[in-house]
Amino acid sequence: MKKMTAYATHKPNLAAVALQEKEFALFRDLIYRIAGINMSPAKKPLVTSRLAKRLKHHGLASYGEYFQMITAANGETELQMAVDLLTTNETHFFREPKHFDFLRQRILPERKPGKPLRIWSAACSSGEEPYSIAMLLDEALGCAPWEIVASDLSTRVLEKARIGLYPIERVPEIPLHYLSNYCLKGTGTQEGTLLIERKLRERVQFMQYNLTETPPKLGEFDAIFLRNVMIYFDQETKRQVVKRLLSLLSPGGHFFVGHSETLNGINEDVQLVQPAVYRKP
Repeated sequence: MKKMTAYATHKPNLAAVALQEKEFALFRDLIYRIAGINMSPAKKPLVTSRLAKRLKHHGLASYGEYFQMITAANGETELQMAVDLLTTNETHFFREPKHFDFLRQRILPERKPGKPLRIWSAACSSGEEPYSIAMLLDEALGCAPWEIVASDLSTRVLEKARIGLYPIERVPEIPLHYLSNYCLKGTGTQEGTLLIERKLRERVQFMQYNLTETPPKLGEFDAIFLRNVMIYFDQETKRQVVKRLLSLLSPGGHFFVGHSETLNGINEDVQLVQPAVYRKP
């Protein structure tokens, strides 16, 4: 592997500062306003642990002081840091594999020859989902044109996704033939990592996008993946988010949600094809 910026993960250092209920309420309301995410009381330890290192970094004595910092007129940079820390969720390569089987067996055979197949990985987190899709498309389509747009609210995870460098522990998630064709094993200073091949990294367009806002003009997509993120939204936010994304789905296109999610009661404009997969008429 060529020499590159090293990547390492660290567990947050917990500061000896308690997060008060009224402080938790401030962060909960802030994240809801910005990202539409509902944080239940069970998320209080997560808020505590993920923000503790920022208190330590700035030498602050309370979470209330940190909240004042990020909501001040000059606090935009630190606010983005806090939002990144509180909205990043776990993901995996080839998560929910039946969706990838559907993509290979149903969507690819129906594509129009010569027309680029376009897929949007919304809420892509650190990139495992769009790179999984890219491996499948590159193998199945060869020289046929395809495009992947991947978006997330967090600038921190998008930076990681663009680099395409992951802990070697992720290897079991990736089918062996994909590992051989699209991944490099780190050596020397990069030992313990795997890197997604450049040719795939260059085919995925990463961009920041807040799902609660009007989407940019991206054109229409043949498939949109919005998986395992709606569980954090209330019903009205779900309706609005799905409506926005469906406006960019081509007629006949497919919309993927997580297996623990459904569009029942959220949108009646699409038809259920199989669990967690919908089609726009």
